[in-house]
Amino acid sequence: MCMCVYIAVEPPPEGSGWSQLELAAVILVPSCLVCVGVILGMCAIQNLQCNHIKAHKQDPEEPLDDQALVSTDKCLKELIYDMNTSGSGSGLPLLVQRTIARTIVLQESIGKGRFGEVWRGKWSGEDVAVKIFSSRDERSWFREAEIYQTIMLRHENILGFIAADNKDNGSWTQLWLVSEYHEHGSLFDYLNRYTVSVEGMIVLALSIASGIAHLHMEIIGTQGKPAIAHRDIKSKNILVKKNGTAVIADLGLAVKHDSNTNNIDIPINHRVGTKRYMAPEILDDSVNMSSFESFKRADIYSMGLVFWELAHRCSIQGALLC
Repeated sequence: MCMCVYIAVEPPPEGSGWSQLELAAVILVPSCLVCVGVILGMCAIQNLQCNHIKAHKQDPEEPLDDQALVSTDKCLKELIYDMNTSGSGSGLPLLVQRTIARTIVLQESIGKGRFGEVWRGKWSGEDVAVKIFSSRDERSWFREAEIYQTIMLRHENILGFIAADNKDNGSWTQLWLVSEYHEHGSLFDYLNRYTVSVEGMIVLALSIASGIAHLHMEIIGTQGKPAIAHRDIKSKNILVKKNGTAVIADLGLAVKHDSNTNNIDIPINHRVGTKRYMAPEILDDSVNMSSFESFKRADIYSMGLVFWELAHRCSIQGALLC
């Protein structure tokens, strides 16, 4: 006897399963939502980072963090030496100059002239000289800073330039030119306080001549230096160092000569030199302004008058020479 069991399998009712479109939607929609969430999260993180940077970004008018730019374990001379030997020889980068200038604390006024006041300041425990120009003398300040930053200008008998910067608090503007500080001050003041020996006179005279010779000399090459004439050589523009040598300062009237084009770069300002030290051809306006040699000769004439001042204060066995 054969027993057969029949099982009836009914087809699923229509509409009880997911169509391919619904299945694709179920898979794609959550995936898209996850992607959108990830993108929004990344944007939010990036926005937070930007806000953090902006919140901690220093105002360009505020003092810069010298710890990040200037090594505090080096003195100014080492810093300047490193910058000049590893770079173009034109001095410190502008940002470093600004950092140094804005962290200087002025101590005392040490001199005043027609175009500014000179202060002794402190930077990281070191003395520096700060020449402060008013905004009316911006051309003189800019020109002097430009000349000091001439490539290959640095020399032991040229005043060591450190930085140039402008100070603006909204109501007034000061233009700063920062240089090395020499406690003896100008040769004019030094000779008024002391007499010099013959040996001291020779040392001073040689160093003055060496500084002027370096200015006048053109250095040929890709990192060369143009010839420069000072145009205001006088004892007040020469400083005396601790070792008894001198440095040439105040280059605001200096002219540069391009030998390739024979062009003389003359500053556009209203300053004039000191008449007492001017060569006769400058006083009577007969100097050849198109000849750079004329400017060099005028410097030598002025240097001769400075040498006369030196000789006037030279003593031999307690008696002045003249």
